[in-house]
Amino acid sequence: MADWIYKGEIVEEIPDGIEAFVYLITNNTNNKKYIGKKLTTRKVTRPPLKGKKNKRRSTKESDWREYWGSSDHLKEDVAILGEDQFTREILYYCASRGIASYLEAREQFEREVLLSDDYYNGIINVRVGGSKILKENVKPR
Repeated sequence: MADWIYKGEIVEEIPDGIEAFVYLITNNTNNKKYIGKKLTTRKVTRPPLKGKKNKRRSTKESDWREYWGSSDHLKEDVAILGEDQFTREILYYCASRGIASYLEAREQFEREVLLSDDYYNGIINVRVGGSKILKENVKPR
């Protein structure tokens, strides 16, 4: 399995307080790339305890360690070429989903992923609202 890398270091664990990350996956055989975001946790809902009414909600680590993006073309190339032919790099750790969505879209637009055959990305799907958290955590360029 190809490891995730952040600033040249292999990522074993996600730092505390990080809800998502924006990543770049590169096919080392042809330099084709994919920009995406991944949540680090997922919500789990379990039935209520005996005699109680409220469902029990908690979070659990997502499948980020095994994740290869949502592009079918990318996943097909990974299956054909092997995971060792790809580099998975974390570009940004994000404290919220909104920050991750914004940074993912910004990277995709700045790199013009839809205008180039150098990227697996086939769609930019984003819905981001302005917020205090976003303004405090993302620096304008």
